[in-house]
Parts: sequence; C-alpha cells; structure tokens
Amino acid sequence: MIKILGRKQTSDNAKWLEAIERIEELVSREELDEAVAIVNKAIKKITKGKNIAFCWSGGKDSIVLADICSNLGITNCMFAHTDLEYPAFLKWCMDNKPANCEVINTGQDLKWLADRPHMLFPKGANLNKWYQGVQRAAFTKYFFDKKLDMILVGHRKADGNFVGTNNIITKSTGEVRYSPLADWPHEMILAYIHYHNLPLPPIYEWKDGFKCGTHPWPSRMYMSSLEQGYEEVYEIDSSILVAAADVIESARCFLEKKGSDK
Repeated sequence: MIKILGRKQTSDNAKWLEAIERIEELVSREELDEAVAIVNKAIKKITKGKNIAFCWSGGKDSIVLADICSNLGITNCMFAHTDLEYPAFLKWCMDNKPANCEVINTGQDLKWLADRPHMLFPKGANLNKWYQGVQRAAFTKYFFDKKLDMILVGHRKADGNFVGTNNIITKSTGEVRYSPLADWPHEMILAYIHYHNLPLPPIYEWKDGFKCGTHPWPSRMYMSSLEQGYEEVYEIDSSILVAAADVIESARCFLEKKGSDK
C-alpha cells in the first residue's frame, strides 16, 4: 500500500481527489481484502456474546463500517442529525441509511444557534462542543436506551481521534465504544469504497468536501472568518442562509451585503 494522505486536517482536498483517482495504484484488492479479514476477525472476537450496534453518520468511515457490519450480521445502528444540516445531505442520509437504523434528532435549530453565536464556524473548544452535543450525545443516548454492551464507531487515528486502549474506550458511566477501523489509513477507506462500489453523499462533491467531512453547516471547519463561512455555505445552498437570515442578524447582514455587491 502507498500512502499519500496525511491527517485529514493537513491534507488539502485536491490530494484526496488525487488519491481517489490513483486508488488502485495505492491499494490493491488483495491488500484491502487482507485488511478486512483482520478487522472481521477482531470484531468477532471483541464483540462475541455482547449486545452491540454501530453508529452511522453518512460519512465515508461510517459507510465502510456499516458495510463491514452488515456482512457480519450486525444490523442495529443509529444516525444522529440536527435541524441545521445541509438539506441535500440530510435527504441523502435518510434515503441511504442502513436498515434497522434508528434516527435521533439532537434538536439544535436556528433559534438554538441564534442564542449561541459562538457556535457559528467555531474552532477549538467550541468546535468540540458540536461533536459532544450531536454525535457523542446521540451515541450515549442510544447506548443506554438499547442496553448495549458495546457500540461500534468509525473513528480512526488518521483523523486525530482518540480511540482508547486497544481501540476501545470505556467511560465511567459504563458506556463502551469500539473503533474497529482505528488503524486504517485514509487510502484503505477510499479503497474499500472503490472496490465495493459504495455510494457517497453529495457533501464530498462540494468545496473541500473530503477535508471538511460531514457536519452541520454552522460547524463548517477551517473558516478564517464568519464571512468566509457564510460565503461557502451560500455557494453550497443559498436557501440555508435565506432561512437563517430570519433569525440570525449576522446572516441577514451577509445577505444584504451580498445583494448590494451585485
């Protein structure tokens, strides 16, 4: 296998697209099948006799995880979303979510966002609050609602995720998260998608799609300013900001300036 991608945060989108174009050169089908066999064996061993499910986000890692789990007979899963998703992305997710997938709306909406302007295109601790308030909160709710012993997630070290000891995180509450794909490089994920002909959501076709990944629009990463964030969201789907402008003053000001510049 040949690696050309570094951490998601440091590899620009053009490099991701190059990796996709060269994927059969970077990862052979034999190398992929060997990696899958190792993961399958680990999942069977670690989850044997346990009540388990997996998390699905509509992102590339969870799409691969879902396919692997399905092939192993693991079908129960959950999908979390807010009321601040890109409409085209949310529609794709609802149309393509795995069977037996429970949908959890974590409730963040425009009013919630208007009361928390620091959550618009945040960095650092505020960006982390998005993950805690959406994905992580939904993981926890689903875990205890279903009385699970373990929940499988698509977190990988190459994305900078903490995956615990032996790729397992055991929280003081009793929640257990297992990341079976933790050691896979980006190229292996892309190879699985390629060789298994798995569909991807439209978010990866948009500007910096692979660099930004899946996210509610206000948590779009790597924005240097509020204006840049609004501009990129506007280019993806202007209706998002038209709706936001009714509730959020800065969005209204952006649209007014956008109109006056024409």
